[in-house]
Amino acid sequence: MGGFERWLSLWVALAMIAGIGLGQLAPGVVTAIAGAEVAQINLVVAVLIWAMVYPMMVGVDFGSVAGVARQPRGLIVTLVVNWLIKPFTMAALAVLFFEVVFARFIAPEDAAQYIAGLILLGAAPCTAMVFVWSQLTRGDETYTLVQVSVNDLIMIVAFAPIVALLLGVTEIEVPWETLVLATLLYVVLPLVAGLLTRRALGSPARIDAFTARVKPASVVGLVATVAILFGLQGSVILERPLTIVLIAVPILIQSYAIFALAYGAAWWLRVPHRIAAPCAMIGTSNFFELAVAVAISLFGLNSGAALATVVGVLVEVPVMLSLVAFANRTRARFPGA
Repeated sequence: MGGFERWLSLWVALAMIAGIGLGQLAPGVVTAIAGAEVAQINLVVAVLIWAMVYPMMVGVDFGSVAGVARQPRGLIVTLVVNWLIKPFTMAALAVLFFEVVFARFIAPEDAAQYIAGLILLGAAPCTAMVFVWSQLTRGDETYTLVQVSVNDLIMIVAFAPIVALLLGVTEIEVPWETLVLATLLYVVLPLVAGLLTRRALGSPARIDAFTARVKPASVVGLVATVAILFGLQGSVILERPLTIVLIAVPILIQSYAIFALAYGAAWWLRVPHRIAAPCAMIGTSNFFELAVAVAISLFGLNSGAALATVVGVLVEVPVMLSLVAFANRTRARFPGA
């Protein structure tokens, strides 16, 4: 890990502060960035996420995809955690905290909104950012791509029914345009660019040298994305700090518990670290673009549900950085380290 990456937590913290400051001092800039949307996906953030994902896609070797079938345990852990455990534990924690633990501090109608937002977060596993976390833990690029792709396919058919079940409604309108466009922007296009780059470079030595040169762009993209997200939500953070903290509590518990479950299961099953770390990261991280978009479409832009999904965005980066550090420290405990 290079010097810049080694101090990533510091750069992210500074980006958070800078983003909030930008939102307060130059709201026109933030408004312009927020307005650059297609299907409720911010195009500026999309470009930065693309920059984060592309360096890892260059490392994807399709000739090795067949090897995934010889190591199915990592994929099984990912799917079980993401679709049979995570949505339901997130819903249970949301109900526990907002109908019991925090009941005296929050009005029942607000509590219902926050529960709905957390359910949306729990039902949307990560699509794009996991490539960054995988890269920072020296994850297997090809295996990570397969894990994300399988999750995307399942999400298309499972997201709406799971959310509808947990919200207790019979009909839910999922913004399919958002889901398809996000998959195209964050997975398909960077993958095509990576494959074309590999073909142009030719030899493994040249591919490795090129990847080393472009890898810092991934970290720069992450830091810039954090600054923009905090700029977009800075006023909410400053105006409702206690609410932000209360919403963050079940998200933090869920994040660390899901990581512990997936990472522990991978260790117990003797999954190599280059597969175990990304498979735990996918379940811990969230597809926040989809969660925010659905919250806005169902409950409105200024709803408590939308606020809860935004808090998920704010909590995610610090949490994931701490888990990246933990995964790197425990690499030697796994086979194939």
